[in-house]
Amino acid sequence: MAIKFQYNKTALQSLNKQLNMRVKALPTIKNKEAALRLEVKKAKYKTVELEEKLSSELKLNTVSASIWNEFKSNLISINDVQITMKKIAGVKIPILEKIIFKEPEFSLFNQPKWFPKGISIIKELGEIVTEKEFFNRKMILLDYARRKTTQKVNLYEKVQIPGYQDAILKIKRFLEDEENLSKSAQKIVKKRQQKKMEETV
Repeated sequence: MAIKFQYNKTALQSLNKQLNMRVKALPTIKNKEAALRLEVKKAKYKTVELEEKLSSELKLNTVSASIWNEFKSNLISINDVQITMKKIAGVKIPILEKIIFKEPEFSLFNQPKWFPKGISIIKELGEIVTEKEFFNRKMILLDYARRKTTQKVNLYEKVQIPGYQDAILKIKRFLEDEENLSKSAQKIVKKRQQKKMEETV
């Protein structure tokens, strides 16, 4: 990225200000990136953990797969998922608070005796699936924020900071050259004046 500037002291001050702002902000952005990277790892680990838990729970309950044909799917459903928001490294992230199930009342006398146990199994599986999906989405959100932060770190570190430093160096050299030329010109003028004065005397 080419930085546009003029060869004067005002531009030099402005570029110095921009450079200092980026140099001071860089450690904070790097810390944010590290924090987000850690949170992505945590969410990924939790997603994998829940995937394994779901797999083992399903294996435990496949033995009685034939009896599930008798189970009425309208006996339990997810009614609501309560979520709060929390800021992690300046990024708003959803936090799963509670999963609320809808459980209509039913007569135990008209249903097989294993129905209450079946409801608790479905409830547990529903919680695992919902939590897994939640952590998977959380991981995607965090990873997106982390990638954006990494881009900003790279922009500052590899493009803008070196760009501003280069521009500042060019302006300083130009101003030094201008000053040297001005001094040289003044010396020449002074010598000419002295020569004229000597000739008139």
